Amino acid sequence: MLKKIGRFIFRLFVGFILLSVLSVILFRFIPVPVTPLMLIRCAQQTANGKPLIMYKNWQPITKISPHLQLAVVASEDQNFLNHMGFDVKAIQEDIEYNKTHKIKRGASTISQQTAKNVFLWPSRSFVRKGFEVYFTFLIELFWSKERIMEVYLNVIEMGDGVYGAEAASEYYFKRHAKDLSPYQAASIASIIPDPVKWKLSNPPGFVVTRQHWIIQQMANFGGVLNYNQKEPAKSGK
Repeated sequence: MLKKIGRFIFRLFVGFILLSVLSVILFRFIPVPVTPLMLIRCAQQTANGKPLIMYKNWQPITKISPHLQLAVVASEDQNFLNHMGFDVKAIQEDIEYNKTHKIKRGASTISQQTAKNVFLWPSRSFVRKGFEVYFTFLIELFWSKERIMEVYLNVIEMGDGVYGAEAASEYYFKRHAKDLSPYQAASIASIIPDPVKWKLSNPPGFVVTRQHWIIQQMANFGGVLNYNQKEPAKSGK
């Protein structure tokens, strides 16, 4: 009996590894059709009696403004081009910060956020975090930094029922993602931490302050994100 259970668990484990690796390789080449978070949001909308909204429009990275690509790096993960999925220094700094502040902050990289959005569900449990580490390792292994950015900017939540750069650009500024100005890109990037609560139509003061901070960080990068060249570490959060 124990041997049968052991074989079943082993086969389950091997099956998960094969399926997860295959999924990561597959999404290296094809658009991600839907994410767990999108489905969860749809279920929440239905349960709350709200209209069902899932506004998304996949675009290749060549049709997403370089300003927005730089803005999310400047605001979310300034060492994106340097690390292999995990920013150890940022994690250590945030651990120390959280010891003395009520409002906690995390050090999730763009790679980690992408892994979480594409393959997992929103949760703070250690189990989910473990899966996040695993999938982050896989996408860093099989995807380029450009592909990670492309997927990230196509699936990330950017408003209530709004997902990805193209949908956000059309929703907030009535233009395509490729045409975003630096300020518009910084505005979209500024609400990524909580896009359902933080509204660009009437942003609270701290969001406006964050927009200006992102613009300054973009300038510190020289206004350009060069995927072919590692960047020096920039100023912190």
